[in-house]
Amino acid sequence: MGKIELLAPAGSFEKAKIAFMYGADAVYCGTPKLSLRSRSELKDNDLAKTIEYAHSIGKKVFVAINIYAWDETYEEIKKQAEELNRLKVDSIIVSDGGVVDIVREYAPDTEIHISTQANTVSYHTCKFWHRNGAKRIILGRELNKEQIREIIKNKPEDLDIEIFAHGALCFGYSGRCFLSEFLAGRSGNLGDCAQSCRWAFNVYVEETNNPGNLMPVETDEKGTYIFSSKDLCLIREIPEIIEMGVTSIKIEGRLKTEYYVATVINAYRTAIDDYMKNPKEFNSDKYIKELEKTKTRGLTTFYFNDRNNKDFQDYSGRQYNSDYEFGGKVIEKVDEKRTLIEIRNKLSVGDDLELIIPGKIEPLQFKINKLWDSETLEEIDTVNPGRVEQKVILEIPTEIEKGWIIRRKK
Repeated sequence: MGKIELLAPAGSFEKAKIAFMYGADAVYCGTPKLSLRSRSELKDNDLAKTIEYAHSIGKKVFVAINIYAWDETYEEIKKQAEELNRLKVDSIIVSDGGVVDIVREYAPDTEIHISTQANTVSYHTCKFWHRNGAKRIILGRELNKEQIREIIKNKPEDLDIEIFAHGALCFGYSGRCFLSEFLAGRSGNLGDCAQSCRWAFNVYVEETNNPGNLMPVETDEKGTYIFSSKDLCLIREIPEIIEMGVTSIKIEGRLKTEYYVATVINAYRTAIDDYMKNPKEFNSDKYIKELEKTKTRGLTTFYFNDRNNKDFQDYSGRQYNSDYEFGGKVIEKVDEKRTLIEIRNKLSVGDDLELIIPGKIEPLQFKINKLWDSETLEEIDTVNPGRVEQKVILEIPTEIEKGWIIRRKK
């Protein structure tokens, strides 16, 4: 078995650092206007910092220019490709054939990865992209494991294969969807998806015995979420994914919080490492337990195990977690016992917290016995995130490192 890459989302420099801290081998991000998450992309300075930081610790950064581009966009694409080549980014993720040509010309030292947006679902298409300069293919999420094995078996030997393992599923084919443009005038293929598939819709059916009379389809007071899917989760399938020879598994979520990134990356990192150390004792239950502590929809394996699987729609439309939330992030030690943290939700004396420790699937559980105001150092009973970067001091019963994430049990 070769070492499989764990690829994490990075919607900011801080999220990239969190992802690396919790075990990601590489991160992927984008630039404004030219990727499919234009609301969460790194500005030039942050991108340069992310690449420099990643390379200093032996990690990689992949950058997306994966829109389907109009002709008037190509001058900007040329400039961006040249800049990414200068910054020594490890790869550029592309879906449009015209953009592939531009990247080959203007970023000749940079690997090309073909985005899942390109809908690659056969080894014939893999060979096409390989002949046109691709080093890696990010396969369509519609494939099952037998189809993935067939692609790996027949692909060019030096072509890497990446698959999505966790995160939101898109109603469109591998993400190519026109629903948002049609309903909201915001194109998902140009980086501004309104997530129309997550909306509540009013649905009507025609009465069989009374043609022309429409009856509403009702579920509850929240509406009918006929397009909204569950989230992909393949952590139970880690053994098969590794054994079949996949190069990289990808976690979706550039718009997610640092808490989400830390929890999910830590779970997949420990799952991969545990399986590589002792395949016979691999048990996915403890990783699932951690993943379910994030704000999430229901979980599904989509088509990976069964092309006939129908258990992937989330008709409630909800995305929440009733038991846990983002508590805060470690800033620094104040003294031998106390730690300064940056809070994300209300904290009070008596709250139960969990410290997510990189490389350990079981978090450290502890209770808030005392809180201190970070400016006056006076004892307080509770603190609210009333301003940007609100901080508080508390006791954490272990050695800590800057950036570690704390969750609060509600």
